[in-house]
Amino acid sequence: MRRRSYLVIVVAVVLRLVLFAAFPSLPDLLTNRVEISTPVTSFKRLQEGLFLYTHGVSPYDGGVFHQAPLLLAFFTTLPSSAIATNLVYILLDVFSALALITIASTGISVAPSTRKEAEWPPWAVAAAFLFNPFTVATCLARPTVVFTNTAILTAISKAVHGNGAAAVLALAMASYLSLYPVLLLPPMILLSWDSLAAKTGGLGRFAAKQTGVFAVATAGLGGLSWLITGGSWEFLASTYGVHLLLPDLTPNVGLWWYFFIEMFDSFRNFFLCVFQLHLAVNQPLFVITTILGISSIFKSYPSIGDTALYLSLLSLYRHVFPLMRYAFFATCTLLYATLLGPAFYYLWIYAGSGNANFFYAITLVWSLAVTVLVGDALFAVLRDELETQRPEMKGCDVVQI
Repeated sequence: MRRRSYLVIVVAVVLRLVLFAAFPSLPDLLTNRVEISTPVTSFKRLQEGLFLYTHGVSPYDGGVFHQAPLLLAFFTTLPSSAIATNLVYILLDVFSALALITIASTGISVAPSTRKEAEWPPWAVAAAFLFNPFTVATCLARPTVVFTNTAILTAISKAVHGNGAAAVLALAMASYLSLYPVLLLPPMILLSWDSLAAKTGGLGRFAAKQTGVFAVATAGLGGLSWLITGGSWEFLASTYGVHLLLPDLTPNVGLWWYFFIEMFDSFRNFFLCVFQLHLAVNQPLFVITTILGISSIFKSYPSIGDTALYLSLLSLYRHVFPLMRYAFFATCTLLYATLLGPAFYYLWIYAGSGNANFFYAITLVWSLAVTVLVGDALFAVLRDELETQRPEMKGCDVVQI
């Protein structure tokens, strides 16, 4: 890495340490924010699960704890101090930044484009991630989505170097922690294949091999979880069933909670299937980026940490930003929802002068902003591909038919 990359990482680490030390009540305050912590990632719920686990009680009884058993095993090995936990989350952000630097250094995001001169250097991509207010707030609140994001970025960084086995192993860990990253398996395999220096045996054989590695790794993680929980498979329903069946309707920045509060029970199963289908949708890295953007909108328990991951990968496509049509609108709408979301939640929960419609309305605005951003980025990349393959089309208007 170059000196600027090291400087960015050091400054980001110092910033986090200062925030943890100067504002000791801030992490607990952010931990309780529904925009950052969800029922499946909350650090507060993780602490409850650890308490039950260390006292010989199954944390998966009662429907409160919905996180992976390996997280219990990991946190029980840490010293019982806030400093150790804070350092773990800071290190995870550092590992994520290093992965982004590795991805940006390959130039894979601008390889098919003629706009390579507009690319951001690796240190700028890392800075866009480390100093993003959503990333900083997520680190301070310590939700377990940080582990998932780090695993996803590590998988991508391995894939861009053609290390398919390491990529699918990291993706297996991310899927084990959060379920939805399993959707990234096909584009991750294709990205690994495209990055191989020597392509032998054909894509089909390579894909079959990597899928086998993924399946074995997932089974191994499941076996370890079975041992940790004392020979019980109870964790499967509590950890993964909650993503699919949505038993906990705690408010969050997503689209699901309010919709299913109002849903008649006779239609619930139908709309659960419809909502889940929204997630099953030439540039494998951008496909991964787009799927992560769609997941941050349509997954059952999203948070701003999911959006931060999407924005960090989107920064790799700085060269297509001039082609985006609604970037200003999307940015302003995100800021609007970011500022008014906590206010509307306060009016509903604490002041009593509003209701659930207040907060859900602002989450719809948030989802609209991310949707516009995802769609606009998709348009920009497709337009860039068109102008690269057919230079005579540069500057021509595109009309939807």
